[in-house]
Amino acid sequence: MILVYYLIIINLLAFVMYGVDKKKAEKNKYRIPESRLIAVAVLGGAYGAGLGMLVFHHKTKKIKFRVVVPTFLVLNLICIGLILYGNYHLVTTEYEVNNALLPDELDGYRIVQISDLHNQFFGFNESVLLKRIEKEEPDIIVVTGDVVDSTHTNYGIAESFFKGAVEIAPVYYISGNHEEWLIEKNAEKYEAFIKEVESYGVEYIDDRAADIDGIRLVGVSEMSLGKSIYTLPEVEKEEKEEASESALTVVLAHEPEYIKTYVEDGADLVLSGHNHGGQVRLPGQRGFVSANFKFFPELDAGVRDYGKTKLIISRGLGNSVAPIRVNNYPEIVTIVLKKDN
Repeated sequence: MILVYYLIIINLLAFVMYGVDKKKAEKNKYRIPESRLIAVAVLGGAYGAGLGMLVFHHKTKKIKFRVVVPTFLVLNLICIGLILYGNYHLVTTEYEVNNALLPDELDGYRIVQISDLHNQFFGFNESVLLKRIEKEEPDIIVVTGDVVDSTHTNYGIAESFFKGAVEIAPVYYISGNHEEWLIEKNAEKYEAFIKEVESYGVEYIDDRAADIDGIRLVGVSEMSLGKSIYTLPEVEKEEKEEASESALTVVLAHEPEYIKTYVEDGADLVLSGHNHGGQVRLPGQRGFVSANFKFFPELDAGVRDYGKTKLIISRGLGNSVAPIRVNNYPEIVTIVLKKDN
């Protein structure tokens, strides 16, 4: 959505600039430099510039404007098309997780992971995204943080997503760094949002454990990243030995960099996101930059094995500061549990 807002603003600005410059020309006043009029077209405002030329009959006789503006109008159209396709072309990645202790009735159990939505718009009431999730026939849906974005916050989009998701399968949600920042900005408003989505049936499991169909699901809040799951306020009541009674211990932790802690805790599966796949996927499918602005992050996307612990990192669905993805389509992750004989 940041890109859409930018394009609207830059094209309105271009249109206004061409109109203002025309009026100044008619009154023999100080003019807007032609370099600026060209620059605003080059920077994405070619539609506004072209419309300004036609409506105000301005710069239509100057060769450089007749060449540059239409040329960049076409180039902008191509670039915008590629960027929008890269930002909205949903893909699904499926991983199989084998476990010898898995009960027969959980063989084929399907978990859909959603991460880093960042208020991204996927159709009216998030209908496009929800239809893709429904197609995966999940038994549960886990949401690993950053559903809302702290820089362009829209609780309504997040609420629409959750309202539709609970109609598909039980939903379990943890916070990410953007939720933490929103708490710092306005805790009361964030708490109202949580109460609203909980009223739909969403289970908000920050620093809590839930036993689901023989799976022990542990949610780690952004504030508790790096802490042993057995020291968390709502989890410490559970004895560590009791965890072995569950077929699978699944940890939801927004940032993957703390994987060592959960390996030591004996987690079977850790689901994370945060790094947006490195924003730009380079040849060899390596991410370019992490959410913390580290270049070529090791934990950018995909699956990693640490002995008995498997880490799955979602590339996420939306964007925050950088409004584009390159070779890095928004991703729905599906995990299929299989009994390992």
